[in-house]
Amino acid sequence: MDSTGSRDRDFIDKVRGEWAQSYPEVDTAPIEIIGRITRISSQALHQLERALAPSGVSRAEFEVLCALARSDRPLRASEVTAVTMVSGAATTKHADRLVKLGLVERQRFERDGRVVLLQVTDAGRELVDRELPQRVERDSRLLDGLDQDERAELARLLRRITRNSDDADRS
Repeated sequence: MDSTGSRDRDFIDKVRGEWAQSYPEVDTAPIEIIGRITRISSQALHQLERALAPSGVSRAEFEVLCALARSDRPLRASEVTAVTMVSGAATTKHADRLVKLGLVERQRFERDGRVVLLQVTDAGRELVDRELPQRVERDSRLLDGLDQDERAELARLLRRITRNSDDADRS
């Protein structure tokens, strides 16, 4: 099951061992990778939630702010939804709260007054300017011990898995 020594075993190795006991007929090899991706993601998002708590902004709201901050123009709610991968209703809810907090503003689209655009405010940009570098630093610490070549190879492999996931999502 595990090609590493027992000293290098992690939580996922433990889970696979438990599944092997309960369901020996099921090949749980994909858990070696997907389980670790899921665990790392969950832990990284939990760290982000904790770090954002003092600002009063949730992780999902921060993702909306980031989508707006990195855009070179105001975005429609549907565009924010597309890049944050949350539902349209959730985007509206997050935008409403961010507007109340003064971090996002709504604007009417000049060519069609029925279309509402979202734009990050100066206060919202200050929050992103403060929190984003810290997030990147936390993410960087997760990669400690990997040299640049290993990081590049890992990114290449994960990109392939991401494409598979995106393709499955479209099917």
